[in-house]
Amino acid sequence: MQFTYHAPLAKELFLLDPNIVFLNHGSFGATPLPVFEKYQWWQRELEHQPVEFLGRRFNELMREARVALAQYIHTDADNLVYVSNATMGLNIVARSLRLEPGDEILTTDHEYGALDRTWHFICRKTHAVYKHQTIPVPVTTADDFVERFWSAVTPRTRGVFLSHITSPTALIFPVQEICRRARQAGIISIIDGAHSIGQIPLNLEELGADFYSSNLHKWLCCPKGSAFLYARREMQPLVEPLVVSWGYESDYPSSSRFIDEQEWTGTRDIAAFLTTPEAIKFYEAHCWGTVRTQCHSLAQYARERITALTHLPPLSPDSTDWYMQMFTVPLPLCDAKQLKSRLYDEFHIEVPIITRQNQPFIRASIQAYNTLDDVEQLVNALNKLSK
Repeated sequence: MQFTYHAPLAKELFLLDPNIVFLNHGSFGATPLPVFEKYQWWQRELEHQPVEFLGRRFNELMREARVALAQYIHTDADNLVYVSNATMGLNIVARSLRLEPGDEILTTDHEYGALDRTWHFICRKTHAVYKHQTIPVPVTTADDFVERFWSAVTPRTRGVFLSHITSPTALIFPVQEICRRARQAGIISIIDGAHSIGQIPLNLEELGADFYSSNLHKWLCCPKGSAFLYARREMQPLVEPLVVSWGYESDYPSSSRFIDEQEWTGTRDIAAFLTTPEAIKFYEAHCWGTVRTQCHSLAQYARERITALTHLPPLSPDSTDWYMQMFTVPLPLCDAKQLKSRLYDEFHIEVPIITRQNQPFIRASIQAYNTLDDVEQLVNALNKLSK
């Protein structure tokens, strides 16, 4: 098929190794030079006068960073706190719930392994049940997804936990309807949005989740170690500090116990958090809605090329309702670990190859710096290695 494509941004605008075909933005992200320079500027500000920076300016600097983020994702700044990663944010929520023996947390079989482990840990301590509802692939319609997931709700369901965009299968789940039903049923909704912000538009007030955590260092391209935890105002009294420090029973309380307890956890470098407004400005300056659409078109082409090579069906209909800049497709049976190593060692291609339910998959990310040639190199390498 004839397909022409021009990358929205030059790869040189990022710090990535030019010798690597980088199709794994989804794992840890990549930061543009202007954003990284602002990050280093904030680090120098901290070191210039640490006591001034952390002792006197901290609260206002963090508030300004929260305000900028809140405006971008359509919520109030007092509903947000910065955390190091989405796993940490969701651990705060999971550890705060007062679960009783037999209580159920309902999830899917598409969730991120670290969070599965988090809930296993919590349920072993509380004797609650972490219950997986199977979501078969290929998925079909949002209505079918919602009905299948909701059919597993029981009178013992205390919370629903699922990804907005899944890590292993890269599918966008219709979480808004799940959150709406959960609110009506008095069930707590907890959403893992690790891959969402920057990859899809995000309006937290419309989404309606009780708790939501997303990484800023992935698709918003902030420096590593930056994420947020959102808690709906009515749910904030449930949240306990993961680390107890001076914000607990604060001598100088603000209007929000949630922020007091979560924001100051001891001495740490907050430069990655403070860089968030710069990342948002970078996105706005480059008309990221258009960039996102362009990246999807290349992802769409790449998905078609790989499935034509493998003759295996994709995991979803070809729609932005189900995937945007990241997609996962099945591969013929193979040694996944060896294939990943050979792609990197022989072809200098960085892309995840995973095994799920004994089936190998490839998950490719398309970011603004990726080119048509990146995709062709991947397809050609897969073709050579399949023979």
